[in-house]
Amino acid sequence: MPDPYTRNKKRLTTKSVVLHVLVVLGAALMLFPFLWTVVTSITPGGTLATGPSLIVKDPTLDAYRKLFGSLPVMRIIANSLWIAIATTILQLITSSMAAYAFSRIAFRGKNVVFALYLATMMIPMQVLVVPLFIQMTEFGLNDTYLSLIAPTIAAAFGIFLVKQTMDSIPRDLDEAATLDGAGHLRIFSTMILPLTKASLATLAVFAFMSSWNSFLWPLVVIRSPELMTLPLGLATLKGQYTTEWDVVMAGSVMSIIPIAVIYLFAQRHIIEGMSHTGLK
Repeated sequence: MPDPYTRNKKRLTTKSVVLHVLVVLGAALMLFPFLWTVVTSITPGGTLATGPSLIVKDPTLDAYRKLFGSLPVMRIIANSLWIAIATTILQLITSSMAAYAFSRIAFRGKNVVFALYLATMMIPMQVLVVPLFIQMTEFGLNDTYLSLIAPTIAAAFGIFLVKQTMDSIPRDLDEAATLDGAGHLRIFSTMILPLTKASLATLAVFAFMSSWNSFLWPLVVIRSPELMTLPLGLATLKGQYTTEWDVVMAGSVMSIIPIAVIYLFAQRHIIEGMSHTGLK
């Protein structure tokens, strides 16, 4: 008669194998579009009409040469990089300070104000484009770097993300620091911020990705070619009648690489930061 322990061990092993197979299949499905993009970019005359394929025939880098010949790629990448970095830094500052206020400072109507902040997350960007454009026009900021950065300085999601982590920090630390004569600024800068590094790293990646991939708002507010960002530059590669998809895919590869590199270096902090907030 089989030992119950042996049966349970076999059942656990089978379950583990099935889970590993599902994870591998899921990873393959996630990687396939990126691999297809890379293959199309190095395939001469690559097109989307033939369907997805990972077979490379006579690979070449002509698409990348055409890309650099048709667009000021380095200027466009510099624009996107500068805007994304500025947006990320400003969001980290505003989100961490607002999160500290909501988490650690008692004031009348705090819960109502925080609920209103969260409610703004349900408003799609498409609804805000026209009011934001009118506001930027009245301020005389259209077609400037500031018009791309200003609307994204504060983010309700960032405040929520960091606040959830701050709420998990014991308040005994605040009380001990207060007894030693520390004020809110010192508690915030020397005690709370170091304990929220994971959430701040997660927010930094999300903020950078959102700014780097932003298309609609730059399309509305930017007119000068020298201020063009990477998504706008890629959009200009599509012709009215024909499109060189290998060149488009080459541009797409160049836009994906920075995000992939940042995520690879920050993935541990992202997982840790999301686990602290209770988000799934």
